[in-house]
Amino acid sequence: MREALGSLTLRGRAFLGAGVTATVGALVAGQPTIVRAGLLALALPLISGAVLLRSQYRIALGRRLAHARIPAGGQTEVTLSLTNEGRTPTGLLRLEEQLPYALGARPRFVLEGVGRGWRRTVSYPVRADHRGRFTIGPMQVEVGDPFGMVRLHREFASTATLVVTPRVVDLPAVAFTGGWAGAGDNRTRAFAVGSAEDVTVRDYRRGDDLRRVHWRSSARAGELMVRREEQPWQARATLLLDNRAQAHVGHGAASSLETAVSLVASIARHLAQRGYAVRLATAATHEAWHDHTGAASTEALIDQLAVVETVPGTGVPLDTSWLSDHGEGGLLIAVLGAVGESDAVALRRLRQHVGVAAAVVLDTASWSGGTATSPSGSPVAAVASVTGAGWCAVPHRHDDRFETTWTALARSVSARGSGMAAAGALR
Repeated sequence: MREALGSLTLRGRAFLGAGVTATVGALVAGQPTIVRAGLLALALPLISGAVLLRSQYRIALGRRLAHARIPAGGQTEVTLSLTNEGRTPTGLLRLEEQLPYALGARPRFVLEGVGRGWRRTVSYPVRADHRGRFTIGPMQVEVGDPFGMVRLHREFASTATLVVTPRVVDLPAVAFTGGWAGAGDNRTRAFAVGSAEDVTVRDYRRGDDLRRVHWRSSARAGELMVRREEQPWQARATLLLDNRAQAHVGHGAASSLETAVSLVASIARHLAQRGYAVRLATAATHEAWHDHTGAASTEALIDQLAVVETVPGTGVPLDTSWLSDHGEGGLLIAVLGAVGESDAVALRRLRQHVGVAAAVVLDTASWSGGTATSPSGSPVAAVASVTGAGWCAVPHRHDDRFETTWTALARSVSARGSGMAAAGALR
């Protein structure tokens, strides 16, 4: 009864108040006819509430997402399947889905005629402009009696998860040469042709199994060459994301951090499609290698990028703890925010442990309309600071295209490699 009284609607409270007033007044005035009318008005909301509370209605809910993973700016559709598995029909059924603020307004539905064996399917669109992992639900339900006297509030426990991944751009297959590391020898490869499935070969030695002869290399070299299967080569690349709060400006989808995350995701997919084992390192943590080739290999890494947040505080150094992991060397590509002189030590240490170090340095001032500058004083000084630590670095501004920056970075690495080769020849 207490729950029934607490669930009365405005109409139910009005009937209850009118019934009490009419009954008391009629008893004082000695009007038995009005007493009966007052008792009827008093009993109607109480009986409706008692019947609704004791009714054996069982509403089942099923929720299905058309796509559980969508890119930022994408849209998916949520389908709700509702069934009344109870014996008693209900009146109005009001539904309200709980959604995070980033996914838009909460959808509401009003359904009528919820009888025995009733089934209904409703759907609504969800658009996400910002990356992240969001929980859809639970669903709140209001069940009312046919007279509109009582509304019972219930909530389903089931929820669904929507992963909104960062925006990924197809990068051009430019010639990006340098040192590579893996389980075998270091080799120079180009992104357009490099693959972890390639084999290394050596000269034929007496006693080698003829089944290991690599005939294509033998024809090219003019002598027998055999596969070095005991030392398979694998290209590896580490992607470093500078997600320190001190290194970025702006908030939400328009911040420099979102551009950095999107650029790292684009590079990760680009490398994985060309046979590279890729791992992600940030200012706070690092992840394991993703060894499989193709688009599926980067799904886990891109899901991690979907939930990357800034590391708060000032004076936070770049993380270099992952350098102690197995498989150092090879390629290191960093997407850096505003860097200063305090980052020079970490950048030099990173450079010493890899074959090729390349960096995209964000011009964070361009995200704030030129009202903010990097700690190093200017974008040119920031790039010079990274280059001075032994890296190949190019700037990236707010309006720059990813494809243009990627091509410029490849040219910078190739030019540095050519200069080192020329210097070695002069010696």
